[in-house]
Amino acid sequence: MKRDAQGYRVAVVGASSLLGKELLTVLEERGFPVARLITLGAGEEEPDLPIVDLDGNLAAQDQAQAVLERAEVMAREAEVDFAFLAGRLIRPPSFLSSPDRPERQVVIDLGEAASGGQTEAGVLSVPFLDREVFSNGGLRESKRFVSVHPAAIILSSLLLRLAARFPLRTAVAQVFGPASEIGPRAIEELQRQTINLLSFQKIPESVFGAQLAFNLLPRLGRARRAESRYRDDLTDLEGRIRTQLRVYLANRAPLPALRVIQVPVFYSLTVSLYVETAEAARLESVERALGGDRIRVRRFSDQAPSQVDVTGTSDILVDAITADAEHPAGLWLWATADNLRLAAVNAVEIAEWVKERPPLPPRHEPTKKTD
Repeated sequence: MKRDAQGYRVAVVGASSLLGKELLTVLEERGFPVARLITLGAGEEEPDLPIVDLDGNLAAQDQAQAVLERAEVMAREAEVDFAFLAGRLIRPPSFLSSPDRPERQVVIDLGEAASGGQTEAGVLSVPFLDREVFSNGGLRESKRFVSVHPAAIILSSLLLRLAARFPLRTAVAQVFGPASEIGPRAIEELQRQTINLLSFQKIPESVFGAQLAFNLLPRLGRARRAESRYRDDLTDLEGRIRTQLRVYLANRAPLPALRVIQVPVFYSLTVSLYVETAEAARLESVERALGGDRIRVRRFSDQAPSQVDVTGTSDILVDAITADAEHPAGLWLWATADNLRLAAVNAVEIAEWVKERPPLPPRHEPTKKTD
C-alpha cells in the first residue's frame, strides 16, 4: 500500500472505549505513520474529539446523532486508508459502505462489530502466527480483517505450536474473563460491589446481574440478561472465541472444548488449557515447542505468572508446564495476557503488515478476438 508523504489517514471507531484508547496508545508507541487521525468515540472523556455514544440509543439522542454524522462526513472526505473498529457498534459507520470510499481502504475489526470467518466480516489474522508456518491464507488480497480476540490468540498460539511438534488428541480450555471485557461500566460496578460488601451495604447489579466481587460467575444474572441494551456477554464471548478458533485453527489443531468464566478481576485474562498428546511428551520438549515470539514460559523456580505481571505488555506468560497425575499423556498449561494490550497490538500489527505487503499485480482482461 502506498501512502502520502506525511503518512496514512486513519479512523478509529470507538476511540473512547477501553479498547479504543489502548489502540490509540499502541499506534503512537509503535510510531505508525499517521497523517490524519479521525476518532469516533463512545463517551465524553475526550470533548475535543467527535465523540459519539455508540453503545446508547442513537435514535433518541439527536445531539449524538448529529455528532456522528459530522464525524462520518469527515471520514468520508478524508478518504480513510485504515479504519479500526474498536467499539460495540449498533451499526457500521456509513463511511465504510459508501460507494465513494477509496479502493485502498482497509478495515480492521477488533472483534466487537463482526463475527469470525473469511466472509464479509473479513479474514482472521494473528500476524505473529501468520509469519510462522501457520498462515491461514487469504491475507494478501483482503481489505477487511478481523483481529482475533485475545483469548483466541492465546489458545491458537499454544495449540498450533504444540501441534507442530506433537500429535494432539484432545484439548479443553477455560477462559477467565476480566471486567474490562465488558467495558468501563463493569469495572466501575465491580469496584462498587467490592467497597459496598466490605461496608455491609447493598451492591449494584445492573451490569453483572449478580454479585461478582469475591465470586465467580459461569453466566451473568437475570437482571443483566433482561436489559435489552446488553447482551449476555459470557455467552456472546464464548461463541465468538469458539467461532474464531474453528476458523483460524482450520483443522491444524484440535478445537478445544471451551468454557468462559467471569472473574472479579479488572484487567487481563487467564486461560487454563488441558491437552492430551498421542504419546507422553517430555516437559522440556513441550517448553521448547511453545517458546518463540510473544510466548514466555516460566520455570518452577520462578513466580507463577499473574494478571499483574502482564499489564501493559503484549507478552503471553505461560507457567511451568505440568503433567496430569492420572493421564501420562495429559498436560496442563496456565497462560495469562493483558487482554486490551494484546488485542490492540495485534490490530496494529495487521495494519503494519498491510502497509508493507507488495501490491497485487494488475488484473489482465481476456483479449478479445477481432475479425
